[in-house]
Amino acid sequence: MNTFDTVFYSIFTYFKPKYKQKSNSIAMAYVSILQCALLLLLGVLFAKFFNQMNMTTMSKEKAWTLFVLVSGFVFFKNWMQYTGKKRMMINAKMNKKASPKYNIWLLLLLPLGALMLAFVLYQAA
Repeated sequence: MNTFDTVFYSIFTYFKPKYKQKSNSIAMAYVSILQCALLLLLGVLFAKFFNQMNMTTMSKEKAWTLFVLVSGFVFFKNWMQYTGKKRMMINAKMNKKASPKYNIWLLLLLPLGALMLAFVLYQAA
């Protein structure tokens, strides 16, 4: 199990009492948005680094197209992963051991922080 699985389970267990059947969809959407935000941050970081090194790798339009395609793949991958047997295995593993409890408010602000950092890096020289 990786970090995103434990984050998924934390979000899932937080929303399970309030939104019984929608908690899986909420947790899956959260993990997908978090992964896309981190992907955007990494892409902006590499773009600025390559720009400072005077390397021409790809145009901005191609980079945004690639980001949209990879984001679609991330959402599809998470949909396939967290709706089937993998989610049941995560539930079984997390119920058996003491899983690390994350602060829910910090988890909810993490994608916003990544997006703001990506925006700041994008605006930088």
